[in-house]
Amino acid sequence: MVGRLLKGGAWLTRAWRSSGHERQTVLRVGKSVLAATLAWWVAHDLIHAQSPAFAPFSAVLTMHVTIHRSLWQTLRYVAAVVVGVAVQAAIGFVAGPDLFAFVVVALIALTLSQARALGEQGPQVATAAFFAFSVYSAATTNTDRALQLGQIVLLVLIGCGIGLVVNLCVAPPLRYRSAEQGLRTLAAEMETLLDDMADGLRSGDISDERAEQWRSAGERVQGAVSEARAGLSTAENSLPFNPRRLLPAHRGHLTFTRYRQVLAALERAVHQLGSLTRSLDQWRETENTYTYAPAFEAYGDFALRLRDIAHVIAELDSDTLADQARRMSEQAVVAQKALQNVLDVASEHKLPLADPSRPYGVLVVEATRLMEEFQHTSDVLEDTADA
Repeated sequence: MVGRLLKGGAWLTRAWRSSGHERQTVLRVGKSVLAATLAWWVAHDLIHAQSPAFAPFSAVLTMHVTIHRSLWQTLRYVAAVVVGVAVQAAIGFVAGPDLFAFVVVALIALTLSQARALGEQGPQVATAAFFAFSVYSAATTNTDRALQLGQIVLLVLIGCGIGLVVNLCVAPPLRYRSAEQGLRTLAAEMETLLDDMADGLRSGDISDERAEQWRSAGERVQGAVSEARAGLSTAENSLPFNPRRLLPAHRGHLTFTRYRQVLAALERAVHQLGSLTRSLDQWRETENTYTYAPAFEAYGDFALRLRDIAHVIAELDSDTLADQARRMSEQAVVAQKALQNVLDVASEHKLPLADPSRPYGVLVVEATRLMEEFQHTSDVLEDTADA
């Protein structure tokens, strides 16, 4: 019990001190409560609706991570509700509120809910139709039934309108930091993999078990690429219709072209790392023909220099980008020298770079490509800092 309380306290502390996931969660819950309360007050106390719950339910559904997504999903939700109520009205006034009518309503509504245009709001067609059938069945006259069905649509519009206004006016979500966070997470995974590879190669530990660990780590890095893409997409979608983008403090974050270029370079580097780990996973311990230890040691030193670059990216912060770009540029120069050392050692020991049955040629090619991508990342960030 005490442990859970401590964890809860730590979570609230993070929400208070930083603008991360915890604070965003608190804001989303708080805004949802405010929007639901206002929608209930309007529906219950001002309109005296028979089914006021539609309004707060609709208000909460409009709370999404971006204003753009809120608007888009609200339009789909309203369309789904209107379709559902229309289906019930069309069938109800023809067949009446009996079991056969319900079967027909369910069949049509559930079929229409599969429409791609409604996206994830598709199931709301059936939900609205079923609630409308319930309200329709409880009414006694056709006039009352028509008014009740119209009221459902009105309550949905009220709830969605209140939800959008609250989401737009109360700390509207501006998620430009999501782009940085995605890149930081990806770079941190790459840093961990490169650090372990550097340790294994420099110490000569390229056992089957170690190589398999590197291959598994490479797969985790691939997963981080998807997360980085999602973070960048969220950041880009948080700008349209968002009034906070006009504030001076946020004007420097209105373009994500550079972030996309960095992500593309890192994604290519991840692909090269994946190829490298697969090559090492297939390495044969029985190799006795060539003196490969110095080459692997040099390669381990090169991986260590790439790890230093990844470490800088893992701390990416637009507020200190100039200093980070300078550090990356310095680390890239050191990495270039380490790469040249790999080539020199391979030449000195006459390693068979053209022999496809041995890993030397692949290692050199992947090292060159990795350096190109990390150098490109450094150049992009340096250009961004200068701009």
